[in-house]
Amino acid sequence: MGFVKRVVLDEIRLHLEKPEITVITGPRQCGKTTIMKILENELNARGKKTLFMNLDVEEDMAHFSSQNGLLRKIELEIGSEGYVFIDEIQRKENAGRFLKGIYDMNRPYKFIVSGSGSIELKGDLQESLAGRKRIFEVSTISFEEFVNYKTDYRYEGKLEHFFEIEKAKTHSLLEEYLNFGGYPRVILEQESKEKREIIREIYQSYIERDITYLLHIARPEQFSLLVKVLSLLDGKILNLSNLSSEVGISIKTVKQYLWYLEKTCIIDTISPFSTNPAKELTKAPICYFKDIGLRNYAAGEFGNISDYGFAFQNFIYLQLSELAKRYDFSIHFWRTKDRAEVDFILQKGRQIIPIEVKYKNINTFEITKSMRNFIERYNPEAAAVINISSFHEESIANTKTSLLPFYKLKTFVEENFSSQTNNDTLK
Repeated sequence: MGFVKRVVLDEIRLHLEKPEITVITGPRQCGKTTIMKILENELNARGKKTLFMNLDVEEDMAHFSSQNGLLRKIELEIGSEGYVFIDEIQRKENAGRFLKGIYDMNRPYKFIVSGSGSIELKGDLQESLAGRKRIFEVSTISFEEFVNYKTDYRYEGKLEHFFEIEKAKTHSLLEEYLNFGGYPRVILEQESKEKREIIREIYQSYIERDITYLLHIARPEQFSLLVKVLSLLDGKILNLSNLSSEVGISIKTVKQYLWYLEKTCIIDTISPFSTNPAKELTKAPICYFKDIGLRNYAAGEFGNISDYGFAFQNFIYLQLSELAKRYDFSIHFWRTKDRAEVDFILQKGRQIIPIEVKYKNINTFEITKSMRNFIERYNPEAAAVINISSFHEESIANTKTSLLPFYKLKTFVEENFSSQTNNDTLK
């Protein structure tokens, strides 16, 4: 099979019948164009008229010199109504204002546009298309999408049962995903050597096109070095002064480059959780990569990672970040000045849930001193230790503490955030 089914595709399909512009964003080569081509083919099969334009193609870009010029081209190709797909919209300067002008003409065309998650794209679209668009953020392939593909969709809709029964296969698939990540072309390629060439091309394309061309960074080699340094600090606290010295740029430039990396969907940074600045860290962030394969490539470990622990922690962060969109919680970490630490703190209003991550099967359930300290200090209703496949539950003080396999994380989050009460109190 040459295509990995994407969960987000169903959500985008539903929006095709809405008048607002459908905007598909995400990192370079995460599958946005493939999604648009599938939608176009489905519409054509229903007898709908479509036009697909790609602003990487000079012939197509020539029609974007004016709004009226584009509308004349659309009318020539599909008549008075239909669906217009525009790929790589970030190539158009002031794309948001350009599309706003066309949308406000109230013509009977439905626009579906996509582009890499660049600063110009997101900023301009957010500002200019307020109330006129819905943004769908496409990530690289998730682990569940990856497993469904690798098992020929035999267990679609019942993956949790597969994980519970086929523990050896699950562990093998997890290690493959932790080594190679979720870029579609990487997953679809069978040979490790070719996977490496693909991820190298994706990385170079990002540096050369998004960073050098779109953002006009004068020293891309320092930017690339920063990415490599961050890949070795994955899940660790970032010291901006140390980063500045190591990369050879000012702290101001480090901050700017970190912002660029976030806005182009390469990393996320999370802030500390704290209610006691005298004893807890309050400023320095931690970064996680949006795709583990790209992180591994930058670290020189693609296909051959040396420490599954940090990769697994990044993997759990990616699971949590997807769940956070649905259940509207924020993700933090906890560190004290005497070095107690908890990997993740989920926070929604006054409700907090601490989560630790261990890349092993925990046969004897023991809570770390750091987790126990957090529980005693904040008295959360629930806490979790995520491991490979072991399961156990017990109460510590008033906190229901769960040892969970990684594939139970979604259920754990759903149970705790979908029925949130108003009685949670920080202590």
